[in-house]
Amino acid sequence: MTGSETPPSFRLAYVPGVTPAKWVRIWHERLPDVPLDLVAVPAAEAAGVLRDRGADAGLVRLPIDRTDLSAIPLYTETTVVVVPKDHLVTAAEEVSAADLADEVVLHPLDDTLGWENPPGRPALERPATTADAIALVAAGVGLLVVPQSLARLHHRRDLTYRPVTDAPASGVALSWREDGTTELVEQFIGIVRGRTVNSTRGRPPTPPQEKKSKRQDAGTAARKPARGTSPRTSTGKPPRNGSPRTPKRGKPRGR
Repeated sequence: MTGSETPPSFRLAYVPGVTPAKWVRIWHERLPDVPLDLVAVPAAEAAGVLRDRGADAGLVRLPIDRTDLSAIPLYTETTVVVVPKDHLVTAAEEVSAADLADEVVLHPLDDTLGWENPPGRPALERPATTADAIALVAAGVGLLVVPQSLARLHHRRDLTYRPVTDAPASGVALSWREDGTTELVEQFIGIVRGRTVNSTRGRPPTPPQEKKSKRQDAGTAARKPARGTSPRTSTGKPPRNGSPRTPKRGKPRGR
């Protein structure tokens, strides 16, 4: 490598609520010489960052426009409603959208659930971000329905959450440019899919083994004992164990 060459690196974008720590740790174990740089991006901007080559791959929220992007769905999150700890909703283990009909339900501009008809009564204004909406919930202004990871990300001691059984779910996927499927992208795909380090995907094939010549095979066969014969020791005599013993001849006794 010359002084002007840049060492390889991998840039991974991720949206709020997604935790890439486990995959990053495996990356460092398998490719210790290739730095992995994390790029935090808002959910609405993740596709644009990938298209503009601001990252080699990204952990994004579905749905995503796949016109020029590839995507592998990874998991689907539970959707929850965030409420104050003393709210009536906390009396139940889970709720439905109908249970929120009389509540003010905040709908931030960075919403990731893609509601067609959000539940509850709308607030006078839409909060700019999920973080702003969380602050309003803590102030008693309304409730908020989000993926569970976002509720955990913005955790507060005075708030809690309950699953919403019939709300849209939020899927998380690994995405990258279709024309940017590099060897490093393949390596990360293998990691998130749980491939072991010995997997044949993403690593060079094993070179073919040298075949033995017929003369070598013939020599090996000649050294093997014939079937049905007893193996012999280094002296050329059969082993004593399990074989008949020949009586020894002694000197004639004197008369």
